Amino acid sequence: MSYVDEVLELVKKKNASEPEFLQAVTEVLNSLRPVVEANEELYRKNAILERITEPDRQIMFRVPWVDDKGQVQVNRGFRVQFNNAIGPYKGGLRLHPSVNLGIIKFLGFEQIFKNSLTSLPIGGGKGGSDFDPKGKSDREIMAFCQSFMTELSKYIGADVDVPAGDIGTGAREIGFMFGQYKRIRGMFEGVLTGKGLTYGGSLARTEATGYGLLYLTEELIKCHGESMQGKTVVVSGAGNVAIYAIQKAHQMGAKCVTCSDSTGWIYDPEGIDVELLKEVKEVKRARLTEYAAARKSAQYHEVSAANRSGAGVWQIKCDIALPCATQNELLLEDAKQLVANGCKCVCEGANMPTTIEATKYLQQNGVWFVGGKAANAGGVATSALEMSQNSERLSWSFEEVDAKLQGIMVNIYHNIDDAAKRYGMEGNYVAGANIAGFEKVVNAMLAQGVC
Repeated sequence: MSYVDEVLELVKKKNASEPEFLQAVTEVLNSLRPVVEANEELYRKNAILERITEPDRQIMFRVPWVDDKGQVQVNRGFRVQFNNAIGPYKGGLRLHPSVNLGIIKFLGFEQIFKNSLTSLPIGGGKGGSDFDPKGKSDREIMAFCQSFMTELSKYIGADVDVPAGDIGTGAREIGFMFGQYKRIRGMFEGVLTGKGLTYGGSLARTEATGYGLLYLTEELIKCHGESMQGKTVVVSGAGNVAIYAIQKAHQMGAKCVTCSDSTGWIYDPEGIDVELLKEVKEVKRARLTEYAAARKSAQYHEVSAANRSGAGVWQIKCDIALPCATQNELLLEDAKQLVANGCKCVCEGANMPTTIEATKYLQQNGVWFVGGKAANAGGVATSALEMSQNSERLSWSFEEVDAKLQGIMVNIYHNIDDAAKRYGMEGNYVAGANIAGFEKVVNAMLAQGVC
């Protein structure tokens, strides 16, 4: 049995109840086979694959807080510090009822390679809670965030572990958490990213993941002899990533015609109105039904048992598809629909939104497919730029940060393209991303000995 297969068996045995984590590890290790086979004796002797698939530590804790009715509520908090071979642990905090240890581990594992690809000195980690901020008052959210940070503060720091936002964790939540950290530790430091501009945040951080997705997509398209101008784009999601991906795509001359949330999806043949979408989702924190009510050209489709949230967007004829919602949202049947409709390119704005079966189908049918490790690295890249600004006690202009972000994303595309070519897998950007990210981390691990 090969070294890769041995480790896959071991990981499956030890993590049998964590399907998302197993999916992520299986995808990565299978794509790394050519690299591992070329260095099998060295990697096996140093247990590289065992070490890189086992977190440095998994922290799970109780989060008690009081709701507006005076009732004590209890949630579960998580932080998985996966690998710090190239820098402090870095990864977001997800607040969503679906959060469990397996999901946090899958996200933290993916973050190792994503962060490595940015070329910035940040390791991989992830955290969050099964708390749902939807429908909660600001006071309730503050109560939860303060309780959550009271425990989390024991394990993080500007040079140790620097969390950020993720699903359910925006500027409001980061602000409450930062305030509590400062109160407990008595320190004003860059321990969180995604902060407000008045207390150490970075310009362009809000836009970064969506903008970065489009910078990489544009470079991919350009290197295949085409332009974004006039392309029809379908997008899933209506959160931060989706909104700013749509905005940047429009600036590049493309037309985005869809978006979605947990209750339904929009098809707007005239192109999504970004300002209206921002008003509905960022200001009112409302559902897409309000977008449809305010926009005559918009067609709203409600979620039903037969219509998964966001799935309908993949039915729309397009040149480019950008899944920006959540994991495993684009299934094999959706991939077949995209191919049938002539889609040329799929780039992931979310973490692992495409199933392995769908990914393989897209690749086998000539679709240019770039996974989230590379395509949605713009958010964490700009978080690392925020860390640099905090360390220097400086604040860069929007244009400076945006230019650095664009350079990072263009560089990521060429790095993953080159890595795939080096191992005889030209055009396989999933393998290229895994290889490019893996090589940097492994070299650091080997240099630092057994730790």
